[in-house]
Order: sequence, then C-alpha cells, then structure tokens
Amino acid sequence: TYTAGDLALLVVDWHIEGTGPDGAAVRLAGTATDVARRGPDGLWRYVIDNPFGTSPA
Repeated sequence: TYTAGDLALLVVDWHIEGTGPDGAAVRLAGTATDVARRGPDGLWRYVIDNPFGTSPA
C-alpha cells in the first residue's frame, strides 16, 4: 500500500481456485491495483477497483 494524504494505492496479488460448471478445476490469478480514499469519518472506501492491474486492450 502506498498512501498520499487521504488517497491510497493498493497492489494485491490474488488467486481463486474452484470447480467450473463442467466439473473441471478452475484457477484464476492476477495482480490488482486499487485506489481508496479516506472519508471524513476516517473510513477507507474504494474509488477504483482494477482486479487485473492493467487497462483492457
């Protein structure tokens, strides 16, 4: 996490494992980049959520 005042940039590696509708194993993974802003109440809220960390092609 990188913060500047009331803004924060979060960089998070994630993965999800499960079973697809056809019974085959499914694994998704990526590196997310998110931006959060601290509100007047002191709580952080997501402003931008980009689960794959890159812009679409």
